Amino acid sequence: MATNLQFIKSATASGGVSTLDISNCFSAKYDVYELFIPKVDTASNFYPSFRFLKASDGTADTTANYDYAYKGLRTDTTFSNISNTNQTFWQTSNYANSTGTSQTMNGVFYLFNFANASEYSFVTNETANLTGANLLIGAQGGGVHTVASASDGINFYYSADNINSGVFTLYGLKK
Repeated sequence: MATNLQFIKSATASGGVSTLDISNCFSAKYDVYELFIPKVDTASNFYPSFRFLKASDGTADTTANYDYAYKGLRTDTTFSNISNTNQTFWQTSNYANSTGTSQTMNGVFYLFNFANASEYSFVTNETANLTGANLLIGAQGGGVHTVASASDGINFYYSADNINSGVFTLYGLKK
């Protein structure tokens, strides 16, 4: 499948940024995009989240139009079902990263209908978090933006902290 992926854009967070945007990247050229995040680090225990950037002005859409659901997978206990509707963000994991540099979130996200103003945009995700206590926690699921609109990009942030480091790479999947 790697030969079908076309590099679109990459963004790097370093030094503690509050948000990271990947903007001006969606077009009708691709129906499906892949966002690859091999390692994101933060300083505290807060949830990694996404918002979509509006095509009309490039700002993060903070309306309560985000629904998500996923299966939380943990090495210390049984699985859990997490879901929420009418949120102002899309939560990507059921665990907040921990303090220090050895705690990371890794993820692969598939993005659908982002350039299409007449369809809902939606995302599927696979994430894995490794904590300072060597606890591995994953999430498998997805989310939908419950309003038909075109998006210009993605706004990634932690619910109450900065992103210390991370590389976010976006690919288009050949039609």
